[in-house]
Amino acid sequence: MKKVILNTLILYLAVLTFSGCAKEEPPIVLSFVEGGLEYGVLNGSLNEDYTLDSRVIYSLNSSFIVNSGATLTIPEGTKIKAASGGSGVYIAVLRGGKINVQGTAENPVLMSTESGKNGGWGGLVICGEATTTAGTNAQAEIGGFEYGGTNNEDNSGSINYLIIKGSGAQINAESQYNGLSLYAVGSKTAISNVAVIDGSDDGIEFFGGTVSASNLYMKNLEDDSIDWTEGWNGTLTNTYIYHDVTGFSTALEGDKVNNNPKFINLTAISTVGGIGLQFKKNSGATITGLFLSGYDESIDMKDDGPIENVMIEGEIASKEKEYKANRKWELSWDWIDIGF
Repeated sequence: MKKVILNTLILYLAVLTFSGCAKEEPPIVLSFVEGGLEYGVLNGSLNEDYTLDSRVIYSLNSSFIVNSGATLTIPEGTKIKAASGGSGVYIAVLRGGKINVQGTAENPVLMSTESGKNGGWGGLVICGEATTTAGTNAQAEIGGFEYGGTNNEDNSGSINYLIIKGSGAQINAESQYNGLSLYAVGSKTAISNVAVIDGSDDGIEFFGGTVSASNLYMKNLEDDSIDWTEGWNGTLTNTYIYHDVTGFSTALEGDKVNNNPKFINLTAISTVGGIGLQFKKNSGATITGLFLSGYDESIDMKDDGPIENVMIEGEIASKEKEYKANRKWELSWDWIDIGF
C-alpha cells in the first residue's frame, strides 16, 4: 500500500513549570483547515489508497467517501474531529472500497464531534456486496449509496479499537444516522473492539449481510444499542450495553425476517428501566450467555411475532424469566476513556 506522508507543521513547546524546572512537551502537530487530506481535512472522495498520519487531528467538515478500489488506512492513535454539521458530515466506504482502522488498546482511533454533543454528525457507513433481503443494488437512505450483492464473503477491510462519539445526526424527518452503519457487509470484514457512546440513534445497525464482530461497548444510545434488519445473520461475541440516561428505545432490536443471528456473551444493564430485547415482525436470534439487569421489560415481541424464533440458553425465550447468566468473559474498557 502506498503511504502518503503528510506535510505537517510541528511546533515544539517548552513549558516552564512552577517548580522552576523546564519541561519539554511532546511535539504538537498543527493542521490547516482550508485544504484537503494533505492539510488534515477529510472531505470529498478518495480514489486511491491513502494512509492518515496519527500525529494530525483531522477535521471532517463534510462527507468523505472512500470509492471502489480505494483503501483508507487509519493508524493507531489517529483522531478525527467531526464538525457539528448534521446530515452532511459522515465517512462512507462504498462497495469495493475498504477501510482499515488499526487502533490498539493503548492507542485507539477516535471519531467524535467538535462539540462533544449527541447528534452532531453521521458516523461511519460501510456498504458491501453480501446478500440482503432488500435485494441486489439496494439503495441506502444515506447518500443513496448502493449496497448488496451475492458475495457473502465480501471484504470491506478491518476495524479494531475504534471509538465513535456524538453520532446520530438527522437524515430526514423520520430517520437518523447510526454510529456504525453496516449495509450488506460480508463475512471477511473483521470488526472488533468498537465503542459507540452518546449517540442520538443506534449504536450499530446491520442491514443484511454476514459480517460478525466481537468486543463491543455501547453506552447511552438514544435509540437501539444494537439493531439489525434485512436478514443479517452474523455473530456478535462479547457485547456490553449500558444505559443510565432515560428515553432510549431498546438494548437490542431485530426487525423483519429471521436469519437467526447469534449473540454470545451479551450483557445489557440499565439503571433507568426501559426495554431490553425487542423483536419486530418475524425476527429472532440465538443468544447464549445473556445477562440482563434493570429493565422494566426483558423481552418484547413488538408485533406478536413467534417467540419460538428467539432461543436463549438453548430454550425458547420466556418473557417472565430473568436472564442473569454467569458472565464468563472479562474485558478491559480502559481504552475508551480518551478525548481530544
